[in-house]
Amino acid sequence: MSGMESLSQESRLFQPPAALSKDAAISGMAAYQALCAEAERDYEGFWARLARENLSWHKPFTRTLDESNAPFYQWFDDGQLNVSYNCLDRNLQNGNADKTAVLFESDDGKVTPITYRELHRRVCQFSNGLRKMGIQKGDRVVIYMPMSVEGIIAMQSCARIGATHSVVFGGFSAKSLQERVIDVGAVALITADEQVRGGKHLPLKAIVDEALALGGCEAVKNVVIYKRTGGAISVQAGRDHWMSDVSAGQPETCEPEWVGAEHPLFVLYTSGSTGKPKGVQHASGGYLLWAMLTMKWTFDIKPADVFWCTADIGWVTGHTYIAYGPLAVGATQVVFEGIPTFPNAGRFWDMIQRHKVSIFYTAPTAIRSLIKAAEADIEVHPSSYDLTSLRILGSVGEPINPEAWMWYYKNIGGERCPIVDTFWQTETGGHMISPMPGATPMVPGSCTLPLPGIMAAIVDETGVDLPDGSGGILVVKRPWPSMIRNIWGDPERFKTSYFPEEFKGKLYLAGDGAIRNKDTGYFTITGRIDDVLNVSGHRMGTMEIESALVANPIVAEAAVVGKPDETTGESICAFVVLKRSRPTGDEAKQIAKELRDWVAKEIGPIAKPKEIRFGDNLPKTRSGKIMRRLLRVLAKGEEITQDVSTLENPAILEQLKEAQ
Repeated sequence: MSGMESLSQESRLFQPPAALSKDAAISGMAAYQALCAEAERDYEGFWARLARENLSWHKPFTRTLDESNAPFYQWFDDGQLNVSYNCLDRNLQNGNADKTAVLFESDDGKVTPITYRELHRRVCQFSNGLRKMGIQKGDRVVIYMPMSVEGIIAMQSCARIGATHSVVFGGFSAKSLQERVIDVGAVALITADEQVRGGKHLPLKAIVDEALALGGCEAVKNVVIYKRTGGAISVQAGRDHWMSDVSAGQPETCEPEWVGAEHPLFVLYTSGSTGKPKGVQHASGGYLLWAMLTMKWTFDIKPADVFWCTADIGWVTGHTYIAYGPLAVGATQVVFEGIPTFPNAGRFWDMIQRHKVSIFYTAPTAIRSLIKAAEADIEVHPSSYDLTSLRILGSVGEPINPEAWMWYYKNIGGERCPIVDTFWQTETGGHMISPMPGATPMVPGSCTLPLPGIMAAIVDETGVDLPDGSGGILVVKRPWPSMIRNIWGDPERFKTSYFPEEFKGKLYLAGDGAIRNKDTGYFTITGRIDDVLNVSGHRMGTMEIESALVANPIVAEAAVVGKPDETTGESICAFVVLKRSRPTGDEAKQIAKELRDWVAKEIGPIAKPKEIRFGDNLPKTRSGKIMRRLLRVLAKGEEITQDVSTLENPAILEQLKEAQ
């Protein structure tokens, strides 16, 4: 039995609050089980009912699921709708016109509220401007923007006119941007002069110019620039246009382009096991349906809620839970330009207090970094703020270790807010496995149960179901509406990546390992399949070892990778950030020994890291994601040849070369 399995069994269940359970969208386990039973009984009927009840259709669909060209599944394909209409126009018709849609807080703390009426007007004017430029249904538009209302407007406007957007995170380099522009075949690019993060002005338009100058982007005829800072930029006559000029004088209404449910809403690039990023293609109807349902089921969204997802629109979380999901359900949401540690590490808690945020959704990486800051300075500790407006907490992006879960639960949620620990991916479009806040008893470190209609399972390398308690490969047995439709321009890679031959092309391969508890049936994600280490024939998830390390009271963060080992095949290399200053010399050796002994006690001697390396931080992108590929290179002692332009803190790479 693995350490994670025993941990899950020993952890007590945290029950959802009785008041929340009574009024929740899914109120109690009986309601959850009834939905699951409906899906089991009549799978297509289940999804058809939900699609009719939740979406506004211009032309109703008559066919729910077309499996004739599996795995290129199609949902509601003879129906027509428009995503922007569903997000904006419906809110003008149902009494939400003057409700605040977005509370935008800039890096310097300035707050700008935008109503649904105002957002609709601005989207319509910009949509008309894009149409006047010649951008039309089926064209691809790359968006390379800071966190902003304008970024959301750009995405919604593309959806309104039937153009397919591809958002590129504002921390990517010119080369990365160029590769995506070429791959998706973009005809236009929407950007900003600069972005502002942590008090610093960072270039965007200059990077766009550099990307386009690299060549191969000749299809880009127009570059639209949002003037964020007024910083000096170069403007190319005929090609470059200010966003305000594109919208100026345009009509305040814009007839939406009605598209088929399978029309590509967006292409979002994500890393694969090979170097070339994959353009994950999502459809309009099924994607929006799941964005809405998960807002209702996972976040139990209510009319009075203030929702805050701290992600960036450059990632799928920012697509589903900022640009589309909250608007489709008529929510009020906070959108934040800055970073959690500026002007100090209490920024998140201060914003929750000021905006009376009721649903807060962030990443374990952010939580763990803020734990370290809070323990060092009482002024930025959550206890110094009024967080009583919170009723639901969420975790996204990676498995959350039990110790961070408990800190989040106690210090942020006051032991009264359920934590929805959401497992999902760019490819799934929305949450797949997650507690439902009014129904599911929670276990720290476990994402618990699949959402209704999601047929998740754990199998071996041949696709055979494994008994509960055995670690294996996470798969989904039936297609679902928000799933990836294709890898843009590469259908063969789509099939081999997600529906491999060893599973007879019938199971969706999530690419993650998981274990299911024998007693509760709860899922715990053990890490990417390529992050499962094989040491002397023993399989161990890196997440399991990381959780053990972070459970030590002196450890703030840890990341574990494998490195080739002549004796054991693979050995464990741990990168550790302490809650105090980085140790060196004999002190580092002594602490490394203590941590090895600690891991041996927590999991077993086989899990002891062969090497431990200390740093002031871990190498992270500017969005806070740990760059594990760099850690693998460091572990092997090789020189880093990859692009490190998206690293927040490149200087720490030297620190992490020294092994203990």
